[in-house]
Amino acid sequence: MVKKWPKATIAAGYRHNVGLKLDGTVTAVGDNKYGQCDVTGWHDIVAVAAGNAHTGNAHTIGLKMDGTVAAVGWNKHEQCDVSGWRDIVAVAAGWRRSVGLKSDGTLVAVGRNNEGECNVSGWRDMVAVAAGDWHTVGLRSDGTVIIVGNNRYGQCNVSGWHDILASAAGYLHTVGLKTDGTVESVGWNKRNQCDVSGWHGIVAIAAGSNHTIGLQSDGTVAAVGWNEHGQCNVSDWQDIVAVTAGCTHTLGLKSDGTVVAAGNNEYGQCEISGWRGIQLPGN
Repeated sequence: MVKKWPKATIAAGYRHNVGLKLDGTVTAVGDNKYGQCDVTGWHDIVAVAAGNAHTGNAHTIGLKMDGTVAAVGWNKHEQCDVSGWRDIVAVAAGWRRSVGLKSDGTLVAVGRNNEGECNVSGWRDMVAVAAGDWHTVGLRSDGTVIIVGNNRYGQCNVSGWHDILASAAGYLHTVGLKTDGTVESVGWNKRNQCDVSGWHGIVAIAAGSNHTIGLQSDGTVAAVGWNEHGQCNVSDWQDIVAVTAGCTHTLGLKSDGTVVAAGNNEYGQCEISGWRGIQLPGN
């Protein structure tokens, strides 16, 4: 597997969304109780991540062009204390923690570590990282996956996975995209969020708290899991090039740089009709 670091240009948190614009600035909408949308001063950003906590405590991370990282929002567990990070090429935000992938394939993490979810210092040869509420997922260059953190529902049972191209982490489940376009999933499945065995032709994945999203090669989108707020109502989406999932909402980035949303809009997190010029994913 060739090393690559995905460029996340849209990110969905619990009740807020973040978008990376073509000029390297960032826009955000939704709940701003903890200042997680205070990104107007950011510039030279190349990737974004949003903490997706089922409790609503959220933060936002921005990876800068020079390999440093900015963060705003809830910081009770010091998950925003990333000012000393250097040489970062990708970032992930979980509930109460932040994770950074360095160019040498190692990881750094800050924040809550009650269940070992930040114990990544010994990891090597990583090419991607994902953060769920209570577990952290690392993708190795050989297509295998390693996970630390809460495993109450088997969300860390990925030792048999191989040929994985990308990973995603929800509240209590983990998803892996294989090189053949099929998808693996383990963990809590009460909402059917792990029912992805029939998916084919998938090119990107996202995991919300209790739902899973798959971007298909034709630009359409598949979804399974909890749909109380309509977060899985994406069957009519077209021309999508990237997806992201919050707790109870879903975003899709279109090839023209606009964004579509489905799901809970209680905090205005789906009011993205005015978004234009969002960067397309790339390396």
